[in-house]
Amino acid sequence: MVDAYLPTTADFAPHHGRASVKIDLSTQRAYLYRAGSQIASTRISTGRDGYETPLGRYRITQKSRHHRSSIYGDYVRGGTIVKANVDVRRHSRPPGSKFLGAPMPYFMRFNGAVGMHAGNVPYYPASHGCVRLPPRMARAFFSHVSAGTPVRVQQ
Repeated sequence: MVDAYLPTTADFAPHHGRASVKIDLSTQRAYLYRAGSQIASTRISTGRDGYETPLGRYRITQKSRHHRSSIYGDYVRGGTIVKANVDVRRHSRPPGSKFLGAPMPYFMRFNGAVGMHAGNVPYYPASHGCVRLPPRMARAFFSHVSAGTPVRVQQ
């Protein structure tokens, strides 16, 4: 199934009908609805073993166009990476370095540190729990959701 963004009248009347999101872990797909009609569908990459994306019903609590992770990223010194792909909870910071969080463009938080954002989307679960979307589709989802938008994560 290909990624699809289907413009509807809801695109031209953004206050006409509420948005909602469904994330299907078994098919690695996300669906965007507006006023009960599906307007977008995309492949996704969710949490890998040990970092599973949590099942349940949530709501968008924050949107951030230029978000960076506060947990995963690199230690850098003078603009040079000195330790890559770190988890600040497990990896000590080398002397004189600073933490630079991994970029998470079009971040849409829905459960603690877990959210949807643009990123690498292989055809399998590969994230630390977040839901990665192709950049074009992350922009589409971002433009339709707001704080309070329902998000359902199902198996």
